[in-house]
Amino acid sequence: MADPVIRPMVAADLPALRAVLAETGLFPPDLLADLAGPWLGGQAQAIWLTARYAGGVAGFCHARPEPLTEGTWNLLALAVHPRAQRQGLAMALLSGAEGAMRRAGARLCLVDTAGTPDFAAARRLYRRAGFRVVARIPGYWAEGVDKVTCLKPI
Repeated sequence: MADPVIRPMVAADLPALRAVLAETGLFPPDLLADLAGPWLGGQAQAIWLTARYAGGVAGFCHARPEPLTEGTWNLLALAVHPRAQRQGLAMALLSGAEGAMRRAGARLCLVDTAGTPDFAAARRLYRRAGFRVVARIPGYWAEGVDKVTCLKPI
């Protein structure tokens, strides 16, 4: 199959990305338009990237600078449709986001995930991408669901 194409998100991507969200459960699909709206309107210092693969939109990532910091960014969302997983799209999206963050003056990237077994694959992905766990907050997301914070110099 062809290599993924990573590019800035455009409004025409939203229907396909809502489907990605519906399949992955990352966050409610109905929130996407409001979250991406400032980016799509050219009013946000953020990164929204889309992965196109095998002829269609298959995933996205979103990062933004952390307020009151110098060059620290937070990767807030990374999702790939289950049918397109294990094809290198998540790593391609991470690489694209890191390049965009670097061009924007980033020096650090944070990503938070859950410490539960169902997020083990995400933690492995971030570790393979060069992130290291720097914090764990017990019960952060919910009772028994720890927040795991990972960090990577950019």
